[in-house]
Amino acid sequence: MPATRRHYFYTMSEKNLVKAIKEKGKTIEAEMSFFGHLEALRWHLMRAALSVVVFSIVAFCNFDFIYAKIINGPFDPNFWSYHFMCNLANFFHLSGFCINKINGEIINNEMAGQFMLQLNSSMIIGLICSIPYILWEIWRFIKPALHDKERKAASGFVAYATFLFFCGVMFGYYVITPMSIHFLMGYVVSTDIKNMIDIDSYLSSVTTLTLATGLVFELPILVYILANLGILTPKLMRSSRRYAIVIILIIAAVVTPTPDMLTMTVVAMPLFALYEVSIIVAGLVEKRKLKKSEELMNS
Repeated sequence: MPATRRHYFYTMSEKNLVKAIKEKGKTIEAEMSFFGHLEALRWHLMRAALSVVVFSIVAFCNFDFIYAKIINGPFDPNFWSYHFMCNLANFFHLSGFCINKINGEIINNEMAGQFMLQLNSSMIIGLICSIPYILWEIWRFIKPALHDKERKAASGFVAYATFLFFCGVMFGYYVITPMSIHFLMGYVVSTDIKNMIDIDSYLSSVTTLTLATGLVFELPILVYILANLGILTPKLMRSSRRYAIVIILIIAAVVTPTPDMLTMTVVAMPLFALYEVSIIVAGLVEKRKLKKSEELMNS
């Protein structure tokens, strides 16, 4: 082989070797970055889980107050919501809207039922109380991946999401849960059948109605994320308003099994308000994106 060809061959081999080493280095760096993110996520999840455990222990140690005032609250005729409904009924002269009696009683038919009630209730209370810290840990994990403007735009994520969640929890606990309990406990197929509700069924119903409403109230946050991704626009949401109204009425009918329109309206109105707020949020996101594109074009 001539010397020039040999030199060319070795030169090309060296270049290919260097290129392969660089590509391998990038691959290793990407893999290390991926596993580094997994490690960071693991610690964020561990800290969030630890906060749930701490709040659960506090709730477990103060369970007498939690059961009497929180868990058993919607089953007590002296509950705040029932007094408020009676005042409304007296003011507007509404018949059948005042609730002063809950038909039935709560029972336990399992040996470990009351212990599990205390344990499960404490964990649920711990989870609800930990939501602000859990959201903060989520924000700490995604924050490094955002640009400065994105961080500034989403700086209130934890505060807004926490506020909306607890508004939903309060609405579910003080409005939807009492109405549902009153209707379901007062629904009688036959007078020969006595309503004796197992404590596990009662706790499950209260938890589902309360947490589900808290999640539904996160709609503006979800719309904000989808609008940033370009999936939702205010124009699309306005054109779909009539379908949204039907869906909201269906949700109101499902979560409040009472047959009267007044109860459905009480539940549906906040959901309508959330939808309109979500349209405003999508509009603000669209304006910001248009402003950003104009600045990019001018530069």
